[in-house]
Amino acid sequence: MLPQEILAQVRRLEIVTSRLVAESFSGDYLSVFKGRGMEFASVRAYAEGDDPRDIDRNVSARAGSPFVRQYVEERELTVVVAVDLSASLSFGSAERLKRESATEIGAALAFAALQNNDKVGLAVFTDGIERWLPPRKGRRHVLAVIREILAYEPRGRKTAIGPSLERLARMLKRRCIIVVISDFRDSGFTRALRLCALKHELIPIVIEDPRESALPAASAIVSVRDPETGATGVFDLPQDAPAFAREEAARRAELDKIFRSSGLEAVTVTTGKPSLDPLLAFFRKRAKRRSR
Repeated sequence: MLPQEILAQVRRLEIVTSRLVAESFSGDYLSVFKGRGMEFASVRAYAEGDDPRDIDRNVSARAGSPFVRQYVEERELTVVVAVDLSASLSFGSAERLKRESATEIGAALAFAALQNNDKVGLAVFTDGIERWLPPRKGRRHVLAVIREILAYEPRGRKTAIGPSLERLARMLKRRCIIVVISDFRDSGFTRALRLCALKHELIPIVIEDPRESALPAASAIVSVRDPETGATGVFDLPQDAPAFAREEAARRAELDKIFRSSGLEAVTVTTGKPSLDPLLAFFRKRAKRRSR
């Protein structure tokens, strides 16, 4: 993609996404996330009614009497967008590629952070983290984040969510919001997902394409190639379609089980429908739940 084409696409995303954020997204983002983080401020002497869990043992030991830690609400948040750009994200059989859906979602989150004066960072990963933009504020930085998601050419083709999350968790010293955008066509990442969710607020966004769950209804024999491994195979569509659908349904059920057991609520986006609608619905649902 030529630099002029990249700039044009970044500009288009800025116009479309920032308008949507301003009209529909920002208020829900604010109500869901603001106030979730607490920052240490000071200590004071323990008083009747204080939560014993807030006692600072080190200060209390030095002073010879109990002291509790005091916190204030963080006035700014840090949002890290972790985007999977492995080869399987370059697939699409509907309105857009999975990578294009990932870019639109990343742009919406980045502009929401910008509008609320929050920091936003970017981690691009395949079989490891390939590109890291540390969290910062400002429109120029947000445009750089979007440009990287849009135009970055990954070196790796495979997906390794577990090692990527483990490294990301080590890099981030303070609690933040991590949005993982991936098709999650990987295995062995459950432990890393759970550990990352304990340290940070984690939101998985699953990018899917309709063709990945159902083969075409046609009488034909087709050859296929795995974009990540290069392995090839042959499908007899009428004969193999039912087994293919069952295997994909089982894979998706297992993924849902992993999310539920990790205490996570995932957002599912399909390339055949507007990318941002499920994200908007997710934020509205969480905002409504928090207001009760």
